[in-house]
Amino acid sequence: MSDRAGAGADGTLQRYLHASVTVARDPVAAGVDLVHRARGPLVVYERPGEVAVASGVLAEIVLDRRQVQVRIGEHRHVEPTGDEPLQQVHRLLAGLDVAGWRAYGWIGFELSYLLHGMPEAVGPAPLLHLVVPRREARISNRTAHLRATDPAGLADLSARLSAVPDQPPHHADGRPVDESSGAVEYRAAVASAIRDIRGGDLQKVILSRVVPVPGPVDLVATYRTGRRRNTPARSFLLRIGGVQAAGFSPETVIEVGADGTISTQPLAGTRALSGLDTVDEELRAELLGDPKEIFEHAISVQAAQEELRGVCRDGSVHIEEFLTVQRRGSVQHLASRVTGRLDAGRNCWHAAAALFPAITASGIPKRAACAAIHRYETTPRGLYSGAVVVADSDGGLDAALVLRTVFQQDGRTWLRAGAGIVAQSTPERELEETREKLRSVSPFLVGTDEPVPVAGGEVA
Repeated sequence: MSDRAGAGADGTLQRYLHASVTVARDPVAAGVDLVHRARGPLVVYERPGEVAVASGVLAEIVLDRRQVQVRIGEHRHVEPTGDEPLQQVHRLLAGLDVAGWRAYGWIGFELSYLLHGMPEAVGPAPLLHLVVPRREARISNRTAHLRATDPAGLADLSARLSAVPDQPPHHADGRPVDESSGAVEYRAAVASAIRDIRGGDLQKVILSRVVPVPGPVDLVATYRTGRRRNTPARSFLLRIGGVQAAGFSPETVIEVGADGTISTQPLAGTRALSGLDTVDEELRAELLGDPKEIFEHAISVQAAQEELRGVCRDGSVHIEEFLTVQRRGSVQHLASRVTGRLDAGRNCWHAAAALFPAITASGIPKRAACAAIHRYETTPRGLYSGAVVVADSDGGLDAALVLRTVFQQDGRTWLRAGAGIVAQSTPERELEETREKLRSVSPFLVGTDEPVPVAGGEVA
């Protein structure tokens, strides 16, 4: 295979066909209507001002602990995973013979073990899977900008967006989710982590627990229902490479613009939202005055600044927001935003390597926190606390932290939630915080008796 990955049988540059249509519905609803009953790989990704819907596979990149694979059309290329795996991803994306490509996909938490010198902790499962789609809609301001690699695909997108939706309304069916699943083990792990922190091994670690969901859920309907009741920084519906998820991300791991501007949004410090204004204001005041929560947040913001300084121009890193309170579904968080500008010779994937995994999903110092997570959590995280990503050919990157999410894979359905552990933590309060976070998703699950669609799109 050549240095550039040719898409056409004759090696010619692949180009999209374009169209625009007016959309009368809310962009999220329109995006969900577009993937209703769809099979195969797909992504719905919502960020401020845009809902993007991608389906089909024109090209894909899969990274695991041993190798990076890229496939486009009939062309395949495989190379060993090196010391800078995300720079390999950058190079392979840049070499795609696809005009104006945009890649959608996910990064699993276990990539952090490769990035932070713990290869022995990495299992055989894929760590990253990106897809450049055959069909794409970007919906904003009641207009959908459509792209497809063939006229039939473009016409199908246009027709489905213009049609009256045929899907019936869905309501959460109240599937019984045991919020206390694994509670005994979780309290014990938190107590051990507190001892480690007080012994000086680390400052903070985020420990999580898995909560099984009895039976499959309709992820499209769950996403539609849950999005109405959540206030996420990003939301997503994902079906790629055997991984299926619907989530309401409270924060971004990283946002990089085509001009090299970069930001990250650490959220740390939590109180529940009751739905009663007076109670929630009291909890907000309590959150802003709690020394433990403020300490946990402040060290996260400090660490985010240090990570950005490693990839940004001198003097460009600063805090735009500090100790605001953001409402995210069933909870409210202390929130800050740290920004900078990429240094010369650095790209968005350098920044991703510096910031991944999110401090608010791992801990401080990051390597020690990742080691503690590997030690105390009994199952791999996979997509949980990783990222759903959108990468553009102009150098832009947007990565949503995967929390407040329902997962489906290999016939299992589950939720997962964690809490930040510091020296002042108590096992019971951290357990209760995980329950509070689970309620951003658990009330909105829509059960199904139909076969779960196949994700597809794997590199063989």
